[in-house]
Amino acid sequence: MSGLTMGVEEEFLLVDPGSGRAVPCAAAVLARAGREPCPPGAELHPELSATQVEATTGVCTDLAGLRDHLRAGRHRLAAAARAEGVLLISSGTPVVAAPPPPHSSGERFAEIVRRYAGVVDGYQTCGCHVHVGVPDAGTGVAVVNHLRPWLPTLLALSANSPFGGGRDTGYASWRILEQSSFPGAGTPPWFPSAAAYRREVDRLVECGTLVDSAMTFWLARPSPHLPTVEVRAADAAATADEALLQAALVRGLVRTALDDLAAGREAPRVGDPVCAAAVWSAARYGLGGPGVHPLEEHRVPAVRLVAELVDRVRPALEEAGDLAPASTLLAGALRRGTGADRQRRAAAGAGGSRAVLGMLAAQTLEGTGGHGPALAGYRIGAAANRPGGTGEER
Repeated sequence: MSGLTMGVEEEFLLVDPGSGRAVPCAAAVLARAGREPCPPGAELHPELSATQVEATTGVCTDLAGLRDHLRAGRHRLAAAARAEGVLLISSGTPVVAAPPPPHSSGERFAEIVRRYAGVVDGYQTCGCHVHVGVPDAGTGVAVVNHLRPWLPTLLALSANSPFGGGRDTGYASWRILEQSSFPGAGTPPWFPSAAAYRREVDRLVECGTLVDSAMTFWLARPSPHLPTVEVRAADAAATADEALLQAALVRGLVRTALDDLAAGREAPRVGDPVCAAAVWSAARYGLGGPGVHPLEEHRVPAVRLVAELVDRVRPALEEAGDLAPASTLLAGALRRGTGADRQRRAAAGAGGSRAVLGMLAAQTLEGTGGHGPALAGYRIGAAANRPGGTGEER
């Protein structure tokens, strides 16, 4: 897959190991983590909420290198979080209810808070964003058109946010429901050109629904800063390997789209209402129920849509040498169930939300070699795990 680079942005929550509440200590965690060496091009960032942090990989050309970057980012942040007396967890939404946290500092964050008011009070959703390199903006827009039918299936496969406000919402991805409060969230429209895309974004800025042209809430877009397509359909990946699976599938979809464009095959114009229905169904059921077939426009088992996605990208995966590792990753994900399935299974046991927290902390570090240092000294649910702490939110 010559020329198709990729990178991943992962968002995480910082939680108190005693209460399970999100803790607004992102600035301290990022300052501590920033002292440690990182892979080339990898970075750490704040998010809107002071309870969240983000790790971005460098530009990678193969899955093995990307896996190393993903694991390194998680390990750095988890070690820094541990030193601050909190846990790093990868979940699309918090498990335990808490008062709305403060927002991170910065003028752009402040403008977002002013613009969207109550929508961002307590907003702490976390996603897994995959970037794949494309030649130019025009190609990026055309590729996104081809990705539109498959965004709900990527979401269903990644669903990892069943809890909202401390309760089981009945959804596999409550994150998507929270995001739907923002204007224009969901599947992007079909655009005939890069110019049409820019006009629409500029129009939304002029209408006041976007802060600036770098902001959209669509699940996929040409990146406003990088020569990439950015796919933002997935919930925060429970494990680094599940993030890697998303990257493999997204790169396969982009490569397949480029092949279609080279052959003169235009993307299907799936209707916006059907796309919205497919996104809702993926958020509601994950892989455990019906999905909406975007081309046939009726309900089918969600696992059938996963199989069709894999069939579509199989030649691209083979060309890149990704078919064997992607198949292994997918088999593991299907065997274990989605992150939402696993959170619910943990919650159903004797430990309740505390068991969910412990599982999430362990999964976040799975495969990084950081299980011991990150969890050493912690008794999940104990009242005073943090040095000098009481188990309550700072």
